[in-house]
Amino acid sequence: MSLTRPLALAAVVGTGLVLSGCGIERSSVVVTRSPGSYEAPSHAAVATPAPPGGSYRVEKGDTLYSIAFRNKVDFRSLASWNGISSPYTIWPGQELRLSPPDSAKRAPVVAAVPTPPPSHPSPPSQPSTAPAAQPGFEPVTAADTQPPAAPAPATTTNTPVVVAGKPAESVVPPPQPAAPASAPPAPVENPSAATPIIASGATRSAGGITWRWPADGSLIKKFSSGDAIPGIEVAGKNGDPIRAAADGVVVYSGNGLVGYGELVIIKHSDSFLSAYGHNRKRLVKEGEKVKAGQVVAEMGSSGATRDELQFQIRRDGNPVDPLQYLPPQK
Repeated sequence: MSLTRPLALAAVVGTGLVLSGCGIERSSVVVTRSPGSYEAPSHAAVATPAPPGGSYRVEKGDTLYSIAFRNKVDFRSLASWNGISSPYTIWPGQELRLSPPDSAKRAPVVAAVPTPPPSHPSPPSQPSTAPAAQPGFEPVTAADTQPPAAPAPATTTNTPVVVAGKPAESVVPPPQPAAPASAPPAPVENPSAATPIIASGATRSAGGITWRWPADGSLIKKFSSGDAIPGIEVAGKNGDPIRAAADGVVVYSGNGLVGYGELVIIKHSDSFLSAYGHNRKRLVKEGEKVKAGQVVAEMGSSGATRDELQFQIRRDGNPVDPLQYLPPQK
């Protein structure tokens, strides 16, 4: 009996410790954010939809960017599928494929995983049976054949914008020879007209770009990825200014995309484009550099039933919700 009592006492103490441990495991940790704190949105890779397939016949006024925008693909992929290198020259009547070559789609993708060296001599090597790289499938850039040039700003490009049926309009004008020291400076006609008016406003940095609202009206339609024209709509009146949402270069200015009316597309980086539709009047042309807040169009109802701005942001060719990039409206 004297031995049984200590054993029972030890069992009771052990049970208490186990229950205490269970209580600790069930406790929760509560994280409280300080008032006014802001958590930047997560910009994880956007799921890339399958290419549309088929082909497209280039029409006069098209650019590679507008064709890629119409078909919701990245302009770099479209150029790669068709073996087109910078400056992305296209011409009316040209047939462009809207998906990778069939042989490229069938090529297996194998992750490079290091393997340990063999413990016995290897047999004589056999000819490789791996499929050969398809011409035009690998992106072709100027860097492949030319020495690297000085880096350009993150939100601009040195690539000329080529419009089908028109000569290429260079984004960055070629350098001019220096004038002799004795030559008088060239006169400047109406310098104020050459300087665009840049409006101020709230900004937000997202995706490596500093964004601002492209119009001052209220939001009347939110983004839905299932819409035929995926974007947001901003109310306003005829003639209201439409401003560039970020620094960039105009890669399309026209009315050739059904449902958009008078449309302007601006490239901000290799990943981001923005689009401004239903304008009354376009005020910029392809190849023109613009600054955030610069007026690029006048609001209208072209291709719509009311005066409004149809605004989109595309990331790597895919429509994304502009509200994840624009600053909060006041």
